[in-house]
Amino acid sequence: MSDATLHATAQNPDDFAVQIADQVESFLVAVTEVAKGDEPGSTVPFLLLEVSQLLLAGGRLGAHEDFVPDERYEPDPGPEPDADGLRENLARLLDPVDVYSEVFDPYAPRTAPVAARISDDLADVITDLRHGMVHYRAGRAAEALWWWQFSYFSNWGPTASAVLRALQSVLIHVRLNQPLEELDGLDTDQDLGDEALEMEAGRVMAEEIGTPLGIRQVQ
Repeated sequence: MSDATLHATAQNPDDFAVQIADQVESFLVAVTEVAKGDEPGSTVPFLLLEVSQLLLAGGRLGAHEDFVPDERYEPDPGPEPDADGLRENLARLLDPVDVYSEVFDPYAPRTAPVAARISDDLADVITDLRHGMVHYRAGRAAEALWWWQFSYFSNWGPTASAVLRALQSVLIHVRLNQPLEELDGLDTDQDLGDEALEMEAGRVMAEEIGTPLGIRQVQ
């Protein structure tokens, strides 16, 4: 899905920046296509595949030594593209399972789960990736790698990892024919305490995903 005109002909396809940019571009194009809703029954499997592939790029960025940009201050990439349309389309496609529960830091003792939305998180990830792509397209490969690596650690890496876990959970319930209990009021605008979170345990997803996601109801 990579744009064939993304790279100058003089660039080595084995170059690390080219490879990461290819993976980022592939993710951006693929998720944009998924959000159009042409194949609603494949939304979750497609997103699982794309997020998994993106996290391979993230792992490579995370394992690499720190990138240093060419300039001390980040050049202004211009106005950020609006991701609200994509966010809304994904929210509609994922409506029964969009809200999920996540522990932000697994190493923080007794950290309470918080509510999140797959659609919000994917839009957030795409915003970070697009920001770096603007630098890359402008010929600032070092700046793009620095941004993608920095934002991988500070935002899109943990966010994409949380989304992957949520998507995996949906498909696990589907493939193992395990019913999902009804979501009972859990949402991202709630400040749930430990006691309320305990009451919500096991009720984080909808009992029936519905026809759009291809999930059958257990008889």
